[in-house]
Amino acid sequence: MKKIVIISAATIVIGITSFAYFGSKSPLQNEAKAVESQKHNNHQKEEIPAFPKADHNAKKLDDNFSVVTNPDSDLVLVNKHRKLPDGYIPEDLTKPNVPFTSPKDKEKTLLRKDASDALEKMFQAAKKEGLELTAVSGYRSYKRQQSLHNTYIKRQGKAEADSVSAIPGTSEHQTGLAMDISSKSAKFQLEPIFGETAEGKWVAEHAHEFGFVIRYLEDKTKTTEYAYEPWHLRYVGNPYATYIYKHHLTLEEAMEDKK
Repeated sequence: MKKIVIISAATIVIGITSFAYFGSKSPLQNEAKAVESQKHNNHQKEEIPAFPKADHNAKKLDDNFSVVTNPDSDLVLVNKHRKLPDGYIPEDLTKPNVPFTSPKDKEKTLLRKDASDALEKMFQAAKKEGLELTAVSGYRSYKRQQSLHNTYIKRQGKAEADSVSAIPGTSEHQTGLAMDISSKSAKFQLEPIFGETAEGKWVAEHAHEFGFVIRYLEDKTKTTEYAYEPWHLRYVGNPYATYIYKHHLTLEEAMEDKK
């Protein structure tokens, strides 16, 4: 009788143990999966790049303009209200090895070194896809921008000129970080039609991979105060360019420019 009791007790213990292991296995597994899933989600969360705040990198001149204090930064924010310092000329201008519409116009073929290297890589990548891009206009000095802007004013009037051409000192081209590009399919023109070509669509989708953004987006004209320019590429480097592209931002929005 004693043996039967002992055996029965052992059976009960084994049964309870088995239940604890097998019966509760599913909840434990679910909990483990939940923990792993949370770890995965945390790992997958996108890191927001440390964009400089616009008001931390400019000195107010008057009610209309500020002058930027970080002109050599790849993330310098230049627009209709933020000017480059007087006489600013980038120190590392170089000519990228890409096709140009006017290769003999030396000034227009220049870009800052990092932007130049990135442009070469982007053009090479496009070529592998059977697409031929052509550079049109890169660096532009204050003097040249002044002449260009005056020409626009004479042709179109000041209001229209200001929507398509930067006031001298406020042009991204003077930073050495901007390049206008086109293609044979767009007749090498700097017109919105470029955005509808195979080359323009490829650039819109892939430029960020090389650190460039389309600076003046079609649906952000109120923010940038410029007309749509699918040909105007601005180098900011990565991870910044890809973040801007994925979130469909302007530089003003990314840097919280309150104007």
